[in-house]
Amino acid sequence: MKHFLRFSIIILIASMAFFSCSEKKKNLLITPFGHLTGGEKVDLYTLTGTTGIEVQIMTYGATIVSIKAPDRNGEKVNITLGFDNLNSYEAGVPYFGSIVGRYGNRIAEGRFMINETEYQLSINDGPNHLHGGIKGFDKVVWSCTPVYHETEPGLKFSYQSKDGEEGYPGNLLTTVTYTLKGNDLLIEYEAETDKATPVNLTNHAYFNLAGKGSILNHTLKLNAPFYTPVNEVLIPTGEILPVENTPFDFTEPYEIGDRIDQVAGGYDHNFVLAEPNGEGLNFAALLKDNLSGRTLEILTTEPGIQFYSGNFLDGSLVSGDIVFNKYSGLCLETQHYPDSPNKSNFPNTILLPGNKLQSTTIYRFGVE
Repeated sequence: MKHFLRFSIIILIASMAFFSCSEKKKNLLITPFGHLTGGEKVDLYTLTGTTGIEVQIMTYGATIVSIKAPDRNGEKVNITLGFDNLNSYEAGVPYFGSIVGRYGNRIAEGRFMINETEYQLSINDGPNHLHGGIKGFDKVVWSCTPVYHETEPGLKFSYQSKDGEEGYPGNLLTTVTYTLKGNDLLIEYEAETDKATPVNLTNHAYFNLAGKGSILNHTLKLNAPFYTPVNEVLIPTGEILPVENTPFDFTEPYEIGDRIDQVAGGYDHNFVLAEPNGEGLNFAALLKDNLSGRTLEILTTEPGIQFYSGNFLDGSLVSGDIVFNKYSGLCLETQHYPDSPNKSNFPNTILLPGNKLQSTTIYRFGVE
């Protein structure tokens, strides 16, 4: 009888532990997503929020694979551009949902100086360096630690970039933490280095709040009274100009398609955010799809936001029945300015040993 009771107690404790564990992890699911051609395993994490938002993120590139959000009728669709298989990502995509770095955006001719030493980065965008180079942070497998909360599931990704990788100086440890808090997807960036190095981290999600079709009828508002004009290869000229009376003025809401024909090649520009009004995160952007009612508000600690209207999508990429044509998605990348290491009047992007880069961005999903 004693043995039976002891066995029963063990079974009861094990059952309680199982159900407790299941309850704890019910808002965070881990599944295999495949293997890269080199054999590395890639996992997919699904975060489920209390308000119906569902976010999938994989370890390859710490990439947001999908964000499912409800419309005004409660119907959920994926509002980001992505694929349901790893092979499509490895074949080469334009940074769909990935973390880009070390340096998001462009550096002219891949060159910069630190303390009178010139560094040459890899060239992967015409004559320039773009989004970390040939094998940037979007093309590596990050380690991931789930962060369990009762109602706020999270993931902490980390990657150690070695001295000399893509031409960058210093060993750089980067962590990116995603947390789903109700309607908010919180993204927190941290980085530390043992040599002075340029760092500019961001997420490269492409949004289409309708789920498919064109983003030209989306309405956009940017808290940006200035922008940085670019030359013919999309490198900033160094000027910081007012947006007033130009097609770059989104200080009041405009449909994206209203004036895009006035911008050579479409929008692919850094916008200078207004100074924060008080402490906390700064309002950066508000995107709306009037047909579905879905909205996306972006808050950040970064000084700029890159608005890219999907100009280089050409229909060659397909996911299911969705063809990614020109203007199928748009990017709103919170960041420092492009080519800052070569522009002394731009906010500094050189991270020094002993200092820690810390940056936060919130994607806030809603319905009208």
